[in-house]
Amino acid sequence: MTEFTVPTATSEPGGITSGPDGNIWFTETRGNKVGRLTMGGTFTEFAVPTGSADPGAITSGPDGALWFTEGGTLGNKISRITTAGTVTEFSPLPLAKSYPGGLVSGPDGNLWFTEGGSNKIGRITTAGTLTEFSVPTGGASPGAMTAGPDGALWFVESNGNKIGRITTGGTITEFAIPTAASQPDGITSGPDGLLWFSEEYGPKVGNMTTAGAFEEFTVPTASCAPWSIASGPDGNLWFTEYSGNKIGRFVP
Repeated sequence: MTEFTVPTATSEPGGITSGPDGNIWFTETRGNKVGRLTMGGTFTEFAVPTGSADPGAITSGPDGALWFTEGGTLGNKISRITTAGTVTEFSPLPLAKSYPGGLVSGPDGNLWFTEGGSNKIGRITTAGTLTEFSVPTGGASPGAMTAGPDGALWFVESNGNKIGRITTGGTITEFAIPTAASQPDGITSGPDGLLWFSEEYGPKVGNMTTAGAFEEFTVPTASCAPWSIASGPDGNLWFTEYSGNKIGRFVP
């Protein structure tokens, strides 16, 4: 493992993604910047125009730029940054304290994200046109999101205890997780064509088919709070244990 110190002290780096320019891009929640790190370890930081915007999730967009969320109450936006560092902020989301997150590039050439505060799924074109879709379950608190193997977007409902699916046309289907009050936090598309997710209060790692059939597996460390989950290059699922202070690997 090699670590690289971010130039801005106490920047609280959050989201991270591979950029189209071959560099690593990340957000600095407290530093209010977007950072770029070359493979040689050179940092460049770009200030977000809105102060205290709380940049969070970041992803590579279909237009060759990076897109990121501004989750703070002063931000409340979806924004774009070119690989040269030019930032464009789009109009704030209609509801204050929407808390946008879970940002992914969709198969339709748009950016999709969740709004935990307004209980909606958002879609924004690369030109900045916003469309919102309400989650059927009230107070569901949609969070992490992933592009599914079926051409739809899939997301967790942390308070709703469900996994949601939204088509690129905006039709939402919800699937209840078998374990009650499990609080799903992370979700990813697995190498096996399944959707894999973490259950903070399970504590479990689960999967489901696109038709809605579930499997759940208990994590050995009790109260470890499985959080984020990702599909690894080795064909396994990797996840963080927020309270267990561990990284877990699950062999499907």
